[in-house]
Amino acid sequence: MTTAALPKTNHITIAGIRVEIVRKDIKNLHLGVYPPNGRVRVAAPLVLSDEAVRLAVIEKLAWIKKHKARFKDQPRQSQREMVNGESHYFLGQRYRLRVHEHVGSPKVALRGIATIDLFARPGASQEQREAILLGWYREQLKALLSPLLEKWQAVIGVQASSWGIKKMRTKWGSCSIKARRIWLNLELAKRPVQCLEYVLVHELVHLLERHHNERFMGLIAQFMPQWRQYRALLKEVPLGHEDWNC
Repeated sequence: MTTAALPKTNHITIAGIRVEIVRKDIKNLHLGVYPPNGRVRVAAPLVLSDEAVRLAVIEKLAWIKKHKARFKDQPRQSQREMVNGESHYFLGQRYRLRVHEHVGSPKVALRGIATIDLFARPGASQEQREAILLGWYREQLKALLSPLLEKWQAVIGVQASSWGIKKMRTKWGSCSIKARRIWLNLELAKRPVQCLEYVLVHELVHLLERHHNERFMGLIAQFMPQWRQYRALLKEVPLGHEDWNC
């Protein structure tokens, strides 16, 4: 029985920027800039020479600096304490949180256009209150996704075997081509519904084309001509990192 080799990691410095290089059994080089301080990471194929990796990073140096600056200047949201008056988002709208002590089952409800009511048992911790809100986000996202999935599978002409929602640090969605399984990020519940549709279409199109190549982008444009507008809306508040090849 054989085991896959573990990725090999080393670091280089280019123009004063420390770059983490992870060698993997992959076909294409992947470059990302990550929060909170703009950490730069390259996933490189095993067969690519160190010099080729260095040249690829140098070629994207202006792009790297731009996104490192973006993370530096980006306003930081304070740690959520789940207390009265905090701002929380649902489908792109901002709401003020109102926490209520409640002896029955925990629940969340929108009140008007500005308030989100969270009902929790007396003495509930910050983590418990947050879990209630995340559970509500998950329920809302599932309710939105069912009809959207039915709509876009018919339009694109594909069928996912299954789909799910989970918290992801650096991706809005993912698609397992072999299993035909789609995952969507729970954070999408906070974004406008057009963002949710864009990510869903993006992942469904991967069932027709695995790579982010010219054919893939052509299919996205065919099925969703406004995709650039929706992607820009999605990226107004970066989830976790910037990719130059996505």
